[in-house]
Amino acid sequence: MKFGIDRLLAEQDLQDALKGRRVALVAHPASVTADLTHSLDALIAAGINVTSAFGPQHGLKGDKQDNMVETEDEVDATYGIPIFSLYGEVRRPTDAMMDSSDVFLFDLQDLGCRIYTFVTTLLYLLEEAAKHGKEVWVLDRPNPAGRPVEGTLLLPGQESFVGAGPMPMRHGLTMGEMGLWFIRHCDLDVQYRVITMHYWLPEAGPGFGWPMDRIWINPSPNAANLNMARTYAGTVMLEGTTLSEGRGTTRPLEVLFGTPDIDAKAVLVEMERFAPDWLAGCALRECWFTPTFHKHEGELCSGLMVHSEGPFYDHNTFRPWRLQALAFKAIRNLHPDYPIWRDFPYEYEFDRLAIDVINGGPALREWVDDPSSLPADLDKLATIDEAKWREEVTDLLFY
Repeated sequence: MKFGIDRLLAEQDLQDALKGRRVALVAHPASVTADLTHSLDALIAAGINVTSAFGPQHGLKGDKQDNMVETEDEVDATYGIPIFSLYGEVRRPTDAMMDSSDVFLFDLQDLGCRIYTFVTTLLYLLEEAAKHGKEVWVLDRPNPAGRPVEGTLLLPGQESFVGAGPMPMRHGLTMGEMGLWFIRHCDLDVQYRVITMHYWLPEAGPGFGWPMDRIWINPSPNAANLNMARTYAGTVMLEGTTLSEGRGTTRPLEVLFGTPDIDAKAVLVEMERFAPDWLAGCALRECWFTPTFHKHEGELCSGLMVHSEGPFYDHNTFRPWRLQALAFKAIRNLHPDYPIWRDFPYEYEFDRLAIDVINGGPALREWVDDPSSLPADLDKLATIDEAKWREEVTDLLFY
């Protein structure tokens, strides 16, 4: 199969459409061709007139570890072109940045999750391109989580840099398809083109979204493998809690929690009692780890590792958002007064709890904290929203 960047480099008519035009590239470390050449190097080697490049959260080099760690603008040492940061002084391109090019190539590998900020970066680029009369091309890449949709829709007024619009946590789209939805939902008048993939099969095993003949490269520092990409729509919620998501270890965002003062084995027993169906499609394993930085640094933590991989993975039944919600609920049932929710600024939102920013509203937190709530209560909310989203985007799917 071919990703969008591979098609652009292989098809002369696509390159001809860029002749005589100034081109910008939005990229990160996973923006590579099939032979692992970075897209910036490959485009320039192909004779494309690249006049600027942009790095999203974590930077073009992907070296910034955590949320709210910013990257500065710089000049590329090899090509002498400006490298603009879209996670520094600004989140959306400025007028001067937009003036640097005529066509903007968006080549970011996504994880298929609303909270992954590359989604919002695409929206901001489209909005600014519409204002400035610029053209945007998405060089499409796989959604490694595939087509499944899960979670409640972000509520009006809950928008943030980790919530670009009323979509569920696990949206099931590629970035090319997401751009079409943004244009329609936000009524944008912008020149837009998707260089689609050839022969992407989002529901085919064993990758179920990720083609197993392509090398996995971290699109951000803690996105280390396909297992993380599959679990992320659930485990990312840990960022809004006092529980460790595994930062400071070699397997971040692949655990349902880690903490020094909770028995993970007891939590798993309670999860199996409360909503056994929500554990389907994966294996859970008790584990121990000592973070070298971040939450619970230097403390031995008990946790549960998620294995949505190998013979344990069932693409049709694995539901990471519900699985993570269930872990929270089990902890709350066992420890009613435990301070699960972390009260700190999250992605520059200072007036809302981080868990509510992450979920696009308070519903999940309220369900966890309500002693009388049942699995069916949260499932009903999510099922309605998931069906609505599938119906809304069905005409936008390329694959």
